[in-house]
Order: sequence, then C-alpha cells, then structure tokens
Amino acid sequence: MKAEERDYSHRSLYDKLGVQADSRVALVGKHDDAFLHGLATALEKSASTQLRTTYDIIFLRIDAPRDLAKIPVAADHLVPNGKLWIFHPKGKGASPSDSDVRAAGIGAGLVDNKISGYTASHAATQYVIPVSQRSRR
Repeated sequence: MKAEERDYSHRSLYDKLGVQADSRVALVGKHDDAFLHGLATALEKSASTQLRTTYDIIFLRIDAPRDLAKIPVAADHLVPNGKLWIFHPKGKGASPSDSDVRAAGIGAGLVDNKISGYTASHAATQYVIPVSQRSRR
C-alpha cells in the first residue's frame, strides 16, 4: 500500500520556511518587496538587516558567484538548531549553479535538508548545522 502524500498547498510560504511569530530572523542580500512585506506580517519583531547576534532563521539571497562568500558568515550567526535559507538562481545556466551553492554550504559546515519554491527565478534551499556538530557551536 502506497503511503498517502502530504498536501502542503494550503500552507503559506512563511509556514513552509519555518517562520514563527517569535522567530529571530535576519536578512542578507536584496530581497523582493513582496517577501519582505509578508515576512514583516508573519513576525512579532522586525527582521534584522545586519548580522549582529545569532538567529533562528537567516534568509540569504544569492544573485552572483561573489555572494557565495556570504554563506560561511551567515552560518556563524545561526543558533545551533537554526536554519539558513539560501535563495539562489535556478534553472539551466544559473550562476552560481545549484552545485556551487551546495559546495559553499557544505564548505561552511552545513548540510542541506529541504528545498522550497520561492520565485520564478530563484529556488530556496535550507541549510542547517549537522546534529553531531551542534553542541560544538
């Protein structure tokens, strides 16, 4: 018997990204106005636009290969069970490619464990600190 597929179509993007009203959130890079507005509505406190402390969720937008250098910086600002969502170009010929983003995430000591749709031009991939490494941070 085949297991029933879960239906996530009723969930908002912010639910899919794990945003809760009390989440401590930071934004890195230039994000779409619609995303920023929806995020502000979902949060009790405004998201930080600078990495000053540690955060439950960091949204990092990557638009060019030079932006990959922001991944390890963002990783250093995650709480041990935090999430780094990287919004990166998608499709054939994307630069940086999915594999470039993944290599940078792994190089920063993270693992990717979830993908979500974001926009027509960008995918969203979640990176986390491996469970075995969380007590060391």
